Amino acid sequence: MIRIVIADDHAIVRTGLRQFFSEQVDLRVTGEAANGREALELVRKGDLDVLLMDLQMPDQSGVDALAAIKARAPELPVLILSGFPEAHYATTLLKQGASGYLNKECDPEEIVKAIRTLYRGRKYITAGVAEMLADGLDGSAAKLPHEQLSEREFQVFLRLAKGETIGHMAESMSLSVKTVSTYRTRVMEKMNLASNSDLTYYAMKNGLIQ
Repeated sequence: MIRIVIADDHAIVRTGLRQFFSEQVDLRVTGEAANGREALELVRKGDLDVLLMDLQMPDQSGVDALAAIKARAPELPVLILSGFPEAHYATTLLKQGASGYLNKECDPEEIVKAIRTLYRGRKYITAGVAEMLADGLDGSAAKLPHEQLSEREFQVFLRLAKGETIGHMAESMSLSVKTVSTYRTRVMEKMNLASNSDLTYYAMKNGLIQ
């Protein structure tokens, strides 16, 4: 029996997934989380084999939650189920520790297939993501500015784009204000942008925030 925790801020999504999984003889939902913090708490309890997690959640984004979860349980397979197209996040999150990435418009059967694949210790990569990863390996495809950011820089970039202050970021990420400011400077330099509003515009234009 594959134990699954569903992390999504929409109750109707969690209910729908739970119902669908109940029809599979080898799947069992052992917990639900409405945000990243609740997901991390369920991971701490350990009653799961695969975490199915949305990217956009209150309190703590899926990006931040993924980093915290992989630090706590590095071997736990995490399947990201997002409303954003694969092109926006998939390769970045796979590099940051996710074991798979699916768009919410996919067939429910594909989610089940992905969960079973992750349970067997393998990553689940769609043909589209495989092509993007291959392009990245051969260096023939030009990288978008945000794809050049490190994991921590990417987290800071998303928080700044959403309007979060440096002080609040420092507190929630357990970093000093000076350190967060340094990350912000690096992000601005790497992306060749001048202000937080530029970051927000870029993130919205590229579908990285809603």
